[in-house]
Amino acid sequence: MTVRLATASAHGDSSVDNSDDSIQLTCALVNNMPDGAFDATERQYVGLLEEGSGLNQLEVRRYTMSGVPRGAQTSARIAEEYLPLTSLYLDPPDFLIVTGSNPIEAHIEDELYWDDLFELLSWSRSHVKSTLLSCLAAHAALTVYDDITRIRLPTKCTGVFSQNVDVTHPLTAGLKSEIELPHSRWNSVPLKALEHAGYDVVIQSESTGWGVATRQVEDHQLVLVQGHPEYDPSSLLREYRRDAGRYVRHERDDLPFLPYHCASPEDWESLERTHNEVIDGVRDPLLIDQYPFDEVASRAPWPWRSAAVRLYSNWVGGTTARP
Repeated sequence: MTVRLATASAHGDSSVDNSDDSIQLTCALVNNMPDGAFDATERQYVGLLEEGSGLNQLEVRRYTMSGVPRGAQTSARIAEEYLPLTSLYLDPPDFLIVTGSNPIEAHIEDELYWDDLFELLSWSRSHVKSTLLSCLAAHAALTVYDDITRIRLPTKCTGVFSQNVDVTHPLTAGLKSEIELPHSRWNSVPLKALEHAGYDVVIQSESTGWGVATRQVEDHQLVLVQGHPEYDPSSLLREYRRDAGRYVRHERDDLPFLPYHCASPEDWESLERTHNEVIDGVRDPLLIDQYPFDEVASRAPWPWRSAAVRLYSNWVGGTTARP
């Protein structure tokens, strides 16, 4: 096993044990997802790091930010296994991942965790070799570093989409010129704004805009990811089940969006039929409760996995290569 998870001690000691001489790289994972996706998000990123780390021995230190509402179970797990965000600044990692989060506010600066996120992004540029920011965190970085504001999309961008790859860039070396990548978001930043700010857009498509962009500023590499290469095959289906369930139970009135290509071809017709019943006004919880989501999820395809592993392998390898 090439990945080791660092944990806080039972006595509240947040120091990190560096006595293991086999550890070559350290990665800080700041998990800012809400409780419903918290465990899955950690598992997905750690899995990608493990597959992409190659022969490198990697220690992953987990953190989260205040401002995200937490239930008792997740709070207890954070207290036992996660390190305080303040300890990250005392012992900088080689590289940093900041996950996305569920956007609540119209303006990103109004999110309850904005102060923590602003401080982290400002600090990382001069203390971390490379930072990878996902979705909302990527939009936050563009706000902090480049004064670029995200825009609200007219409809949710959700599904698995074909993407064009600039195969000449080191971050995408070994990828095919066309890959598939999941997206799931309500907001975006225009591609031209990134290019004008000096970013290399290495994965993009006409239907979704940019998927991955990067920029080197002196000794710091910044990788912005608007897509979700970390997703597992059932991620989009779980999101749909959550949103559709909230709609039929009258917990929200916004219509759910069925993600493109979130199920196998053999299951798509029945899933689409159920979705049409839901949005046609039959807000019956049984439509969602009785649909075999777990069975359908077990057959969901995973066409982006090899590209995701290669992307992370290039990222980790590039961090190792930098002096």
